[in-house]
Amino acid sequence: MKSLFDAETYSETRNRLDKLSENSERQWGKMTVGQMMHHCQGPFNIMLEKDDYGMRPNLLAKLFFKKMLYNDTPFRKNLPTAKFLKESEARDFNIEKEKLTTLLDEFESQRKRKEWKAHPGFGYFTKQQWGQMQYKHLDHHLKQFGV
Repeated sequence: MKSLFDAETYSETRNRLDKLSENSERQWGKMTVGQMMHHCQGPFNIMLEKDDYGMRPNLLAKLFFKKMLYNDTPFRKNLPTAKFLKESEARDFNIEKEKLTTLLDEFESQRKRKEWKAHPGFGYFTKQQWGQMQYKHLDHHLKQFGV
């Protein structure tokens, strides 16, 4: 499983993000490319301890969903989105791309960090699991827009 803590995977992902444009067309789902980039900021904000989105521990999520976040099985197309990460507002492509790129770069800059706080909803993840989870989510949405 790829991890955004791996320099090669980070670079590849960064290049894919750079290929997105206002005209990138979704292959599935309802979000625009600007909404998708805003949506993808959420997991980085949680990990980088910028926002917890009001999440609370959820035993069912831990038991049935947590391992799905960092295993090799790709997310299904049209998988339901957590309520706090749903996007319905129009989003400015350039602003959201800049914010997501900044978060991705900040995440990568902390790859040597050893200790991470527990996820507010799913609990403890290892550093490797955090990197895999962030890659898997972002990869899913980059594929959604053909990059």
